[in-house]
This record gives sequence, C-alpha cells and structure tokens, in this order.
Amino acid sequence: MTDSSHSQKTPAQAVTGMVDHVLALASTWTAWDGKPAHADDRVYTPHKAIRRVADHLVDHLAEMEARLVGERPRPDHWHASASTTEADLAPFTQEDLDEARSRLVRLARIWANRLDALTDEQLDTSPGEGWSFRELALHLEESTYYADAVGDLS
Repeated sequence: MTDSSHSQKTPAQAVTGMVDHVLALASTWTAWDGKPAHADDRVYTPHKAIRRVADHLVDHLAEMEARLVGERPRPDHWHASASTTEADLAPFTQEDLDEARSRLVRLARIWANRLDALTDEQLDTSPGEGWSFRELALHLEESTYYADAVGDLS
C-alpha cells in the first residue's frame, strides 16, 4: 500500500473519499434495469454493493474499536460477496439511495472522527494483530470495487 496516490490522503480522507465515490455512482442506480453485473467470479447489484460497503465499514470499525480497548476482535460471519440475497435483487429506488446516503455518510464520519483523533504513531503502530489503522483505512478505500462493479448507469 505504498502507492503514491494514497500517500497524499489522510486515512480519514481515504474512507470519506471512498464513500463519496460509491454514492456518486449510486446516484445513477435508480436507472438499474434489474440485470446483475458480473465482476470476477461474483454477481453485483446496487443493493448488494451498498450492503458490502456498509458491512466492510462496520466490520473493520468493530475490529479497530476492539483493538483500541485491548480486546480481541470478534470474527465476522458475513456471507460477503459470495451470497446474493433476494433483497439484493430488488429495484433500487430514490428512497433506497436516500437510505444509502444516510447510512454510508454516517459510517464514514464515524471513521473520519476516530481516525482524526489518533496520532500518527497510533495510526502506524496500532495495537493488536493485523494491519495498522492507517493500512486499514487504505484497505477500506478499496471498497469502491463493489460500486465500480455495478458502475455508472446514467
């Protein structure tokens, strides 16, 4: 994760920028024709992309918070991208977009507030096992993958 484009951003900007990117694409998804998109060996829909981004944010937030208080993070039990639910196949309405905005913007702000409260040392020498919190934020930035799989439907 030494890509020079990442080094310009703070960890908080990596997370909020990812959410901005996802929501910019999602703003076009009310035009979705109901046909799932295929990426690698998986299937994606607007609802599934939003679910995966939110789950990824929640999962790693729980990990970070547990590590900060000296707990061992609980393993996740998401079905992740391997599973496409009936709800994932539903039409993506303006109301769904509004809900996604509310959910993802709030999650991004929680992340940004937490990351901005940490020192550079805490970001780079993070407690517990796993990536540093800076690396975790840059990993979350890769969640654009889910939205990019659905793409711009305008």
